[in-house]
Amino acid sequence: MSNSAESTSRRPLRVAIVGAGPAGVYAADILTKSSEVKDGDFEVSIDLFEAYPAPYGLIRYGVAPDHPRIKGIVNALHKVLDRGDIRFLGNVTYGRDLSLHDFRAFYDAVIFSTGAIKDADLDIPGIGLEGSFGGADFVSWYDGHPDVAREWPLDAKEIAVIGNGNVALDVARMLVKHADELLVTEIPDNVYRALKDSPVTDVHVFGRRGPAQVKFTPLELRELSHARDVDIVLYPEDFEFDEASDEAIRSNNQIKTMVNTLTNWLVEEHAEAEEPSSRRLHLHFLHSPVEIHDAEGNTAGSGKVAGIKFERMQLDGTGNVKGTGEFLDYPVQAVYRAIGYHGSPLDELEYDGRRGVIPNEGGRVLDAEGKPVPGIYATGWIKRGPVGLIGHTKGDALETIGFLLEDRLSLPPAANPDPQAIIGLLEERGIEYTTWEGWIKLDAHELALGEEWTAQDDANGVVRERIKVVPREDMVEISRDSSKG
Repeated sequence: MSNSAESTSRRPLRVAIVGAGPAGVYAADILTKSSEVKDGDFEVSIDLFEAYPAPYGLIRYGVAPDHPRIKGIVNALHKVLDRGDIRFLGNVTYGRDLSLHDFRAFYDAVIFSTGAIKDADLDIPGIGLEGSFGGADFVSWYDGHPDVAREWPLDAKEIAVIGNGNVALDVARMLVKHADELLVTEIPDNVYRALKDSPVTDVHVFGRRGPAQVKFTPLELRELSHARDVDIVLYPEDFEFDEASDEAIRSNNQIKTMVNTLTNWLVEEHAEAEEPSSRRLHLHFLHSPVEIHDAEGNTAGSGKVAGIKFERMQLDGTGNVKGTGEFLDYPVQAVYRAIGYHGSPLDELEYDGRRGVIPNEGGRVLDAEGKPVPGIYATGWIKRGPVGLIGHTKGDALETIGFLLEDRLSLPPAANPDPQAIIGLLEERGIEYTTWEGWIKLDAHELALGEEWTAQDDANGVVRERIKVVPREDMVEISRDSSKG
């Protein structure tokens, strides 16, 4: 038996997971429920670290508050963390508060599940003009991310959203929806007030390919039609289908559902034009962005967005597109790019800047020579890139945990595996870490804020389930307040 096996066989295997979003929670849950642990082959002790004071990651800070699936996913994650066999340590930032060396000293294995929170780049002229925004930044703002400014410039009447995925639809829906409809969500008060004052009348969503190639889901699409006093506008010339589109519609029920929904809307909108709404959501297909410009047509300098130019595309028979040489210009005063997320580098680990991931093989993190780094793993978007739905991270976690279990007898043993040792280090460094018990206090506080608002606004009959606490210092103070709970 190796020294590693000898040192860990007499105690629980110590595992740190960095990132408490769905990917991290799923990895912790799968490890605790693995047959090796359930059968008593070994015990495991897991600490789940999070840079924010609260858990849930992308679910709390990366999905629109009116998303219909949020509550169900949060409830599922809550049940896992509420069992008591996984320790949550929030408000601890990797690379600032703790280094890889620190983690190696206290844990036999480290799993990184830090996700992706930055916008993918869109390299076109004018992207730097005032009024050009990243969709991910806007999502962070309306979700009350603790590290972003409380204000957002919502002064545009006409807005372009570039992208045909779920994030693009989330961004567009939040921009065009009347703010009062969002009161039933956990939307922070500063976000509600800003959206309430928005002068927006038209939001245009642009995709490069056709209706059969969109990346959003039927659920997201149907959500668009639920917004009050918002007309959905489509354009017959955008409904082009090639051989690949026809095959996709025949063979994929999801695509068939979305195309049928869009086609029905196209027919219905002309029959319902008698009572126009005060806001319009335009869905455009076969548009490839060329440049963003200011009122003078400039794409450089400190000007403000006044328009965006697209090249008209056509399908090439394979589901891909080619340019037609026809250009279209739309007057808009703001542009949001929502073409995907991009992962960020992590200290002391290799990084693939093109894909925005930590290089790995099935979750085993690789060094500069392409060899596995003993005891270091990855899961979720930082492992495979920001693609797929939240549920896909379960498959990622299953694969990563499978390799960790395979490696467990050869892991480099922690020098100080005592679970209290890491707590001592955090306290010694003055890090105001939060716990699961602290989250329960913060959760109750947010629910109480919702009840208080509802009671004060009883005449309107709006029930606010919760109001999200936004400033980091307030979150930490409430979580660590010994008088609460």
